[in-house]
Amino acid sequence: MQIENPYLMFLGDAADQLAAKTAHGIVHWRRDWCLGQLRLPDCHADLGLPDMTIADASAAGIRTLVIGVANRGGVVGPNWIATIIAAIEAGMDVASGLHARIAEIPEVKTAAEAHGRKIFDVRHSDQRFEIGTGAPRSGKRMLAVGTDCSVGKMYTALAIEQELSARGADCDFRATGQTGIFIAGSGVSVDAVISDFISGATEWLAPANDPGHWDLVEGQGSLFHPSYAGVTMGLVHGAQPDALVLCHEPTRTHMRGLPHQALPDIATCIAGHLDAAQLTNPDARCVGIAVNTSGLESDAVRAELLKRLSDEHGLPAVDPVRNGVAPIVDVMAAI
Repeated sequence: MQIENPYLMFLGDAADQLAAKTAHGIVHWRRDWCLGQLRLPDCHADLGLPDMTIADASAAGIRTLVIGVANRGGVVGPNWIATIIAAIEAGMDVASGLHARIAEIPEVKTAAEAHGRKIFDVRHSDQRFEIGTGAPRSGKRMLAVGTDCSVGKMYTALAIEQELSARGADCDFRATGQTGIFIAGSGVSVDAVISDFISGATEWLAPANDPGHWDLVEGQGSLFHPSYAGVTMGLVHGAQPDALVLCHEPTRTHMRGLPHQALPDIATCIAGHLDAAQLTNPDARCVGIAVNTSGLESDAVRAELLKRLSDEHGLPAVDPVRNGVAPIVDVMAAI
């Protein structure tokens, strides 16, 4: 799928800022694509973008209405439908990362067909994938992996893309989740791919390329999370990574959503991910540790932790958002 920008971010009747986390991620990384927001009367989220009506957005040249709210169950609110149809009638495509398929809503489908507009349900790819082969392919690939899920893998991959691009390097961010797809404009939501085809989908997403080109593959889950290790393994094998970056959130006391499951230590995580990666790329190496330090109390505590992790593991340890990823990219440049 290829989603056209600029975007109008639809927040519907989001209950709070957290309900608009998909939209926040898009705005953080692609602010120039996001020209405005549309909020219904009961909306309690705000992206800091200009409020627009559908007429305003059409006049501004908006190409896609993005449903940037994630609600319980991933459903389309009945009171959203009139706005979605109005956007289609105004010449916009519509993109959604919800579990529910908006293309299956009869009146939305009818409007899209009548006006020749596209509906993107980004969790649900219509692309048919082959099984993975593990055959060597040209180009270079980095995969962000994690000690747990939701530890900053997407932010890390995007920060590396930003740093490489600033250095004039040839690179692409390869999105594997719904928010990443909105940021990249294309990708595959691998958690919705049948398990036998995840590695093949990843090979398709990050294919053979020029020898100096970097594909920066967004990670999902964690090999050490009992619920989500399967999708991670498919990504590790399919990405055939030359470089792994381990992402970590240091305030966690257990794996997310599993109070009975202790967090693995970083050395174990690095070793486990390398063992898996070396099945399809014997030269895979870990090039750094990306730490989400937002939960730590002070700059001094953050600096001490990053230094300790770097000393213990012999790798650059950075917070991608606070400090950038230049030390990690320096290691990648030597590969």
